[in-house]
Amino acid sequence: MNSRKLFVIHILFLFLIFTSCNAESNDSDTKIKKLDNVYTNSNNYNSDFEQISNDISNSRQNAITKVVSNCSEAIVGINVTEVIEQRYSDWGDMFEYFFGGRSSRRYEVKGLGSGFIISQDGYILTNHHVAGNASKIIITLTNGEKYNADIIGSDMVSDVCLLKINTNKKLPYLKFANSDDVIVGEWAIAFGNPFGLFDMNTKPSITVGVISNKNVSFFQSDNRDYRVYKDMLQTDAAISSGNSGGPLLNSLGEVIGMNTVIFSTATNQKGAGSIGIGFAVPINRVRNIIDIIKSGKKIERNIYTGMEVDAITPEIARYYQLSKDNGIYVNRIYRNTAADESGIEPGDIITAINGEPINNSDSFYMAVGDAMVGDKLKVEVLRGEKKSTHTLVIRKER
Repeated sequence: MNSRKLFVIHILFLFLIFTSCNAESNDSDTKIKKLDNVYTNSNNYNSDFEQISNDISNSRQNAITKVVSNCSEAIVGINVTEVIEQRYSDWGDMFEYFFGGRSSRRYEVKGLGSGFIISQDGYILTNHHVAGNASKIIITLTNGEKYNADIIGSDMVSDVCLLKINTNKKLPYLKFANSDDVIVGEWAIAFGNPFGLFDMNTKPSITVGVISNKNVSFFQSDNRDYRVYKDMLQTDAAISSGNSGGPLLNSLGEVIGMNTVIFSTATNQKGAGSIGIGFAVPINRVRNIIDIIKSGKKIERNIYTGMEVDAITPEIARYYQLSKDNGIYVNRIYRNTAADESGIEPGDIITAINGEPINNSDSFYMAVGDAMVGDKLKVEVLRGEKKSTHTLVIRKER
């Protein structure tokens, strides 16, 4: 009896083991079949992977990368050679005063800058201070091709220079925006050749920022020339030495300005670096200049007004017993000049020109210095307590 019970228990035990093993086997088979399905359907796997990869790639593509892709080929590097004449005395200033003897020597100065193509037949824009006085100009395209360029016209005051290269190819070019519509805070993309980096791989450098401000005006002068920067676009897109003449674009790939001026405290032997304060000439102002150049008209800035003025300071106001302590005081009018014929008199205080307030010397020189021969300026003056408006017709310097 005991032997039978043991036999039955043994049979039951074997049955349970067999059942358990069979269940595990079935479960393993199910898992293997699932894995088989994954690998046998590898096309779906690859498709899913490609979709994920495309999503990642697409997330990196944006308006700025599209502008860079579409516009880079229209950017050029500019290398210039300018001949400088330096005059000096062989015998000293006193000997020169009485007997002459002044000599000069000529030497070449090389420089570089940026530019951009504005028509498929090879017109190129850059700054006057980059190429306006050059004796030789070499343009380098992004494909490495080099061309000699001619100066079609240049304007020192607005700092605009129009160049032309001759080629049978149809060149890529940039389109202009309406810079009056620029919005403070919108994206700004600066292209150019900072520190000559374009020469290393014939590709422009790109920096990105926003429009920080607009309608910023200021006056600059040195021993050689002067410039009036009116209604400038301010940007924090990095602009450094060599970027001058390159375009400032919006997120649609349209030119809104030409990179021109930087305010910087960081300099080395190669030039100044960006601290986030750069300025571009608005493209509407540039367009006005190139329209004059292309029309064949001469931009005559060698002007003469026929009056001497002083900025009004509190000291001058007290001395002349003036009723205001800012503006421009007319202290002398030369006979038979534009100022004389306009009716402006010594003692007048100039308060506005063409509707723009005149509060200091810079604002006066910007208003007058930006004029061309033949322009008519509406000059508002204060004579005692009486206000009057006079038309000043700009003449060529005698």
